[in-house]
Amino acid sequence: MNVSATNIILHSLNYNSEGVLSCKMREGELPISPSIEQLVMDLHRSYQSKSNKAFAFFADEGEKSQVFQRALTEEMNGELDFVGFSQQAAGRLVDELKDHDFAEEGVLLISKYTWTTSDYLLVALLQNNQSISVNENLELQVSQHIETSKIQLVARIDLTLLKRDPEANRYISFIKGRVGRKVSDFFLDFMGAKEGFDAKVQNEGLLKAVEEFCEKQELPTEQKQEVREVTFNYCKEQIKEGQDIDLSSLSEEFQSTSNLEGSFYDFVSEDYQLEENFPADKTLVRKLTKYVGTGGGMNISFDQKHLGSSILYDEASDTLTIQGIPPNLREQLKRDALIEAGETVITDTVKDDGKAPF
Repeated sequence: MNVSATNIILHSLNYNSEGVLSCKMREGELPISPSIEQLVMDLHRSYQSKSNKAFAFFADEGEKSQVFQRALTEEMNGELDFVGFSQQAAGRLVDELKDHDFAEEGVLLISKYTWTTSDYLLVALLQNNQSISVNENLELQVSQHIETSKIQLVARIDLTLLKRDPEANRYISFIKGRVGRKVSDFFLDFMGAKEGFDAKVQNEGLLKAVEEFCEKQELPTEQKQEVREVTFNYCKEQIKEGQDIDLSSLSEEFQSTSNLEGSFYDFVSEDYQLEENFPADKTLVRKLTKYVGTGGGMNISFDQKHLGSSILYDEASDTLTIQGIPPNLREQLKRDALIEAGETVITDTVKDDGKAPF
């Protein structure tokens, strides 16, 4: 599903010869063209694919922190044009970079676009990289390009949700640093926002609820796996469509595909503090159908359905026995003389130094 861009503008942040950060601002929007639409689509897809997103909301804390929010409100109410809003946002970002002493340069892109049934505002600080190519005269030429697949300093505001429910704590999403205080934190400060809704906790709660629901239903192993796969496929489709997990809809999926007696919706409503709707975390939901473990120089991942058949786990010896090694791995082992050439049935025992993924 394509996006429809309505507004876009670029501003440039650079340090001068004296080491002072300044912003060169455009005085007008970029005209919407097929190439602009493609740029916004590429940024949207790249952002959608990021798994380390978190959610936030505007916090009313101090005059300085409300500059961005106030300018956005005026723009949404028609009191300030898009260019004026973007220039105020750019000025606020420069101030925040100076306060945090971050040496960040790049192109500040601000765009409004529509996707599915919602309007969004995308704010991204992009790197303007150089590349070398050969022209038709076989001469080297240097050009600049924006790397849309590696965006990190970016936030997106669901304008539709902000209008409908200004008291919500999840209309802002952003890419969150994995460890420690990352540069992404200053992006929240620049917008005057606070981290709010925790989608990871919700997804972890969902996984726990699915497992305990299967236990309560006393489902056999095959049917448990079927319920996990239904959950995974549902979440995967919601991520693809840009939609939240809806507990009522998921419960209906269980009823229609797994022939369960009890209602999953009623089950989670009793003892689990889950929202009616929340975004799916693709990193977490894949645990529904896979075992994944990393440690001791190994990275092991396999579908849960193989456990007990082609893959056996011995808790006493802490080993995995794999029967039927993938052909590409078998060839690598043969090349290194770790197995005998011509062997048709291969069994390998893998130890993971006490860090089994189960």
